[in-house]
Amino acid sequence: MKPIVQISLDVTDIAEAIELAEVAMRAGVDWLEAGTPLIIAEGMNGVRALRERFPDTPIVADLKTMDGGWLEAKLMGEAGATHVVVMSQAHDETIKCVVKAGEDFGLGVMGDNLGSADMVDGAKRLADLGCGFVIHHIGYDERNGIAASGRRAPNPMDQLREVVAAVPVPVQAVGGLTIEQAIETPKHGAPLVVLGAPLTIDADSFQTAAGDVEGALTQICEQVHAYGDVAIGAK
Repeated sequence: MKPIVQISLDVTDIAEAIELAEVAMRAGVDWLEAGTPLIIAEGMNGVRALRERFPDTPIVADLKTMDGGWLEAKLMGEAGATHVVVMSQAHDETIKCVVKAGEDFGLGVMGDNLGSADMVDGAKRLADLGCGFVIHHIGYDERNGIAASGRRAPNPMDQLREVVAAVPVPVQAVGGLTIEQAIETPKHGAPLVVLGAPLTIDADSFQTAAGDVEGALTQICEQVHAYGDVAIGAK
């Protein structure tokens, strides 16, 4: 598949999310993500506002679903989301419910392996249960807490190739990547390039980052889109 650039709108205000999304779309971003901070602060209203402003753009609702899977996915689909996120730490039945909602409402289901004791096994389990995408994710608190203890913080690149080789679906790497690393993920078999905190968002304040965000995003999109086809599927 062709690489896709997704921006995570990890802000807490609809107006700011719309403003950043407009910048991102001008820069060539393909998908918008209603990030978890926006979902918590604004719920379905944030997704509705994005859908009204961008009627034809794929929108990921980063619900991080752990329970009530079918209903949560249904609500976000009705609000205008095209993709929803369920966690690998959820019960098998919850993951199955989100997958069923995906079938019922035409939603892409993204499974997130954040917190898995074995990240590769977590990714494989998500794909085996029917998720159409896998998010290989090292969490914000995990990275910061480990670094604060004086140890090396984990990075999605550490096991990205192993995750890609373990699943037959597109993979996205998330969590603490530099801009250079994010751009390189298609070369490792992960075509879904996500940009968010701290690439375009101030991770500590959940506000739009300072500087020429549009210029940076334009250059990133050009580089990612120039990569060409990425092979999908377990090796």
